[in-house]
Amino acid sequence: MAACQLDVVVGDLDGNVDKILAALAQAEEAGADVAVFSELAVCGYPPEDLLLKPSFVRANRDALQRVAASTNSCAAVVGFVDEDRDLYNAAALCAHGRVMGTYRKRLLPNYGVFDEKRYFAVGTEPLQLFEVAGVKVAMTICEDAWSANGPVYEHSAGGADVILNINASPYHAGKWSERESMLSARSADSSCSIVYVNQVGGQDELVFDGASMVFDESGTLVTRLPQFHEAIETFDLDVRAVHRKRNLDPRGRPSTPPLPVVPVTDSRPVEGPPTIPAPAPRLGRLAEIWEALVTGTRDYTRKNRFTDVVIALSGGIDSTVVTAIAADALGPERVHCVLMPSRYSSDHSVSDAVALCENLGVEHRTIPIEPAHSAFEEMLEPSFDGLDPGLTEENLQSRIRGVTVMGLSNKFGWLVLTTGNKSESAVGYSTLYGDTAGGYAVIKDVFKIEIYELCRDRNRRAGREIIPNSVIDKKPSAELRPDQFDDQSLPPYPVLDAILELYVEQDHTATEIIALGHDEAIVRKVVRLVDIAEYKRRQTPLGIRVTTKAFGRDRRLPIVNRFRD
Repeated sequence: MAACQLDVVVGDLDGNVDKILAALAQAEEAGADVAVFSELAVCGYPPEDLLLKPSFVRANRDALQRVAASTNSCAAVVGFVDEDRDLYNAAALCAHGRVMGTYRKRLLPNYGVFDEKRYFAVGTEPLQLFEVAGVKVAMTICEDAWSANGPVYEHSAGGADVILNINASPYHAGKWSERESMLSARSADSSCSIVYVNQVGGQDELVFDGASMVFDESGTLVTRLPQFHEAIETFDLDVRAVHRKRNLDPRGRPSTPPLPVVPVTDSRPVEGPPTIPAPAPRLGRLAEIWEALVTGTRDYTRKNRFTDVVIALSGGIDSTVVTAIAADALGPERVHCVLMPSRYSSDHSVSDAVALCENLGVEHRTIPIEPAHSAFEEMLEPSFDGLDPGLTEENLQSRIRGVTVMGLSNKFGWLVLTTGNKSESAVGYSTLYGDTAGGYAVIKDVFKIEIYELCRDRNRRAGREIIPNSVIDKKPSAELRPDQFDDQSLPPYPVLDAILELYVEQDHTATEIIALGHDEAIVRKVVRLVDIAEYKRRQTPLGIRVTTKAFGRDRRLPIVNRFRD
């Protein structure tokens, strides 16, 4: 058997089919009886409103036929969009040049980032098994495995030896642990081996981490593919233990009639000892988040046919970490940094930015904004006459920088990576059409405190000071006025992030957060800032999701909203 963990592209039907067929040929050459691909592998996941275009659905079905026509003795299980009176999230088992049978997803997720009930109908066709090399296999799709009494149980009760579960399961920090616990329990409860194959790669704000897994009938992990990397892993499964376990199950044997079986390929003699590759190691939490950010940045850039990126590098922690991520994602030769000092920029900010660029080997240039800043002040002076300078004048600097990086983007075709983090985005501590201007928000879903942890961990893993310690140790400041620091406008970040996690990610009310021991005045201020900043967030670039509730798909609140706790 082969688990084929691929990075497909939404809408690239020809490219996806070519990639599937190359993996299938590799699996067949390795002696696999069946190669398993991910959910909607033919068209990419999630296709969203492309599904409302009949021509897209037809082209996806034509692409499936191309896959089927190329199969020989090694069967292929491939995700695609099926259609009759409605649309279905489906899997096809292909062999001997044709589609031998299909399965339509029964449990459609409609929470968080998922909108499957918007597009798909629930599969209701009678279940069936497929006999591949003498083994009875069943197909299920992603959410189908999360219900204890769902399709996995029905298939196992009907006589399945192996459940093939194809997935496009988006990443968030620690998601592998949830999946592993669930799959272990499901395989043990059903006395059935489960082969879980997940998509890998970035798609808009979503990242798919792969980490495909195989469990035996006792719930023991057999093997695991790497996170965030394409992989094709061939392995042997001994299903004799499945039958022994069922015979000894103290719960008794299923009383349901066996499911019909479609013969696919004949059994073949096994030569030599079984091949079971060692499980790929798991990444630590910080390394995992870093790789998710790298993967999301790389795929968004390349899949949208950009080659290079440009970053406004201030010498602060946020632009520093975005630069380091971009260098890992694309290679330092594809990353361009622009330093835009103002009359308020400190000498160490400039020197820290230069030191980072030299450590990473990225190109940098300096464009002072004082000429534009002075010109704007002079231009606006008649309108502002008699008014005290304040936030308006501070924001001018950010907007001048935004215009500058967008000018470089237009001239050279570089994608602008913005540098705002989740803490700042939550409370609106950013300038519209200034530091929010750009094409992709790399750390949009990472809290400020975790930014520091990521930087320290990156240096630890590198064994050297890639990110200057002077950047990590300096007090956060936007440097838009003399002696300005973030904590003059916001609570200290440890306090702020703790409140934001409760309010944004866990949906606690202000009253509930106060009851947990947080200062009432600070909580009320933070909650108010989050609520009134919704209009800003709606206008900012999409960014990589790494938490359970990111701004955007996960959290959808009205801008016109007078409800207050």
